[in-house]
Amino acid sequence: MSEYEQPGRLEREPTVEDVRQLMGASAPHFAMHLRNRIRTLISGLPPEHPARVEGEREIERLNQVALGAERRGEEGMDERPLPSLRDRDNED
Repeated sequence: MSEYEQPGRLEREPTVEDVRQLMGASAPHFAMHLRNRIRTLISGLPPEHPARVEGEREIERLNQVALGAERRGEEGMDERPLPSLRDRDNED
């Protein structure tokens, strides 16, 4: 939980540091969860706000982290293997 997400901090607007606290644990398996938390954190800020700019940059990075580390299982029990989401995006 970032400092901004704690109940006592609801009286102030998010800062760039709040965004950075959330993205600190951006391992691939947490990327989508962190992306959503950052999106919620910056949702009420105007487009030019520094925390929103940083948050949107991190949302894009987290999308890439999640897709870049995405692994699909091997086929088994009469099931076909699932294609990679990254490979599907490159088919165009």
